[in-house]
Amino acid sequence: MEFFRIKKDIPFMRHALIFNVISALTFIAAVFFLFDRGLHFSIEFTGGTVMEVHYPSAANIEQTRQSIEKLGYADAQVQSFGTAQDVLIRLPARSGVNASEQSGKVIATLQSQEPGVKLQRVEFVGPQVGEELAHDGLMALGMVVIGIMIYLAIRFEWKYAIAGVIANLHDIVIILGFFAFFQWEFSLTVLAAVLAVLGYSVNESVVVFDRVRETFRDRRYGKMTTPEVLNHGITRTISRTIITHGSTEVMVLSMLIFGGPTLHYFAAALTIGIVFGIYSSVFVAAALAMWLGVKREDMIKPIKPKDETDGAVV
Repeated sequence: MEFFRIKKDIPFMRHALIFNVISALTFIAAVFFLFDRGLHFSIEFTGGTVMEVHYPSAANIEQTRQSIEKLGYADAQVQSFGTAQDVLIRLPARSGVNASEQSGKVIATLQSQEPGVKLQRVEFVGPQVGEELAHDGLMALGMVVIGIMIYLAIRFEWKYAIAGVIANLHDIVIILGFFAFFQWEFSLTVLAAVLAVLGYSVNESVVVFDRVRETFRDRRYGKMTTPEVLNHGITRTISRTIITHGSTEVMVLSMLIFGGPTLHYFAAALTIGIVFGIYSSVFVAAALAMWLGVKREDMIKPIKPKDETDGAVV
């Protein structure tokens, strides 16, 4: 399915060096902010207090959030839990204050506004749990990257595998750089968004590489140089890119605008990832494949010369 077809190939690779320099500078800036400022981890990683409260009627989540923020918990997470009357509150850990003291102050504030509020349970999530979650998250990310490299190497060629993995890591680091620079909260939902972006970016790179491979193997384009083949392959995928990424971005932006605080950073990570995923598939993955020296022979199996002695009568 295509909205339109571009007859003349767009010379993307003509500007590949400029965009690669921009990508490298952006990547370096993201790494700098990650080391300089670090990620602002949520309670799931750092530990803290989890409270479940019950309202006699439907809870006003925004009012509850504002009340807790007035106590100095700007990073507290407040969300509906099961029903409209049940609310789950996550408070970051504070030195010198235990879980019972935290929950006592919060429930007293909430009851001053709504006397019927009841505290259902209080739990303390220790830092050890956070370390385990961080370790498991990094292991999952590492295994995904290794799996992607193996898949691309088998389906295409090792040059495409290296180019694709570098492009995908570029997207991930850029997302993390945004979260480090703005000190947005990095939670498990954001980690899930990062892994989703990784798969999404791989899919886009595979589509581009697949079209490039078809062009290399098509005899009609036998006189094209490698940059021209890459330009042709990318140009032929533009309509598909607009359809898939456009529809996905509409859904993600809807979550970003109307999803509330619970989905805000999840949608923000997806939004950044989708935009940079399109960019990296063209100006990072394809350009790196060109710099690595991908050529027609990589996509076409050489024909073995026939042995003239075969079938000879002795």
